[in-house]
Order: sequence, then C-alpha cells, then structure tokens
Amino acid sequence: MSRSIPLCIILSIFTCGIYGIYWMIVLNDEINAASGQPGTAGVAVFLLTLITCNIYGLYWMYKMGERVEIINGGYSSSTGILYLVLSLFGLGIVSYALMQSELNRIYGGSY
Repeated sequence: MSRSIPLCIILSIFTCGIYGIYWMIVLNDEINAASGQPGTAGVAVFLLTLITCNIYGLYWMYKMGERVEIINGGYSSSTGILYLVLSLFGLGIVSYALMQSELNRIYGGSY
C-alpha cells in the first residue's frame, strides 16, 4: 500500500512515536509479502524489539534491507548496512522512509 512519507513522519512525531510503531508493523508485513520471504510478524517484531531493548530492532533493520534488495531483484548487504547504521545513529525513521519509498515504487505510489 502506498503511503505519504512526509505524512507518516509528521504523524510519528505528533503522536510521540505511536504511529511509528504502527508504521514499523505494517512495513514489516508488507515487505515480507512483497519479497515473498517468510518472516516474523509485525507485532512480534515490535514485542521482540521492546523486550530486547532494541537489539532485535537493529537486527530487523538489517534483515529489512536484505528483503528490499530481494524486491529490487538483487542481493547485496549494502541496504541492510545502511538501515542498520542509520538506526545506530538514531535515524531509524529515515530507514522507515527509505523502506516506504521502495514500497511506494512497487505499488505505484506517487509519494
């Protein structure tokens, strides 16, 4: 599903991250479906990230980068590393925006 990236970022900020949690869950499920790869459900990703104090969240970012590469028809760990590094520097929302951009491209969104 196509989403407006600026709107998602604004909603994440104004809801103090609650929309960001929803966005992460839907991104996970949609990227898993688009890549054809089985993976952890979105709610489980959120709970594991919460329980492990974001350690699983960093792993998840790397795995989503791999899945985005699969969607693009290739395999490279560079996207996963980019998402991981952005998250390590507190810019996870930028990784979400990049993931959403890829999904918008696939689903023909104009955002």
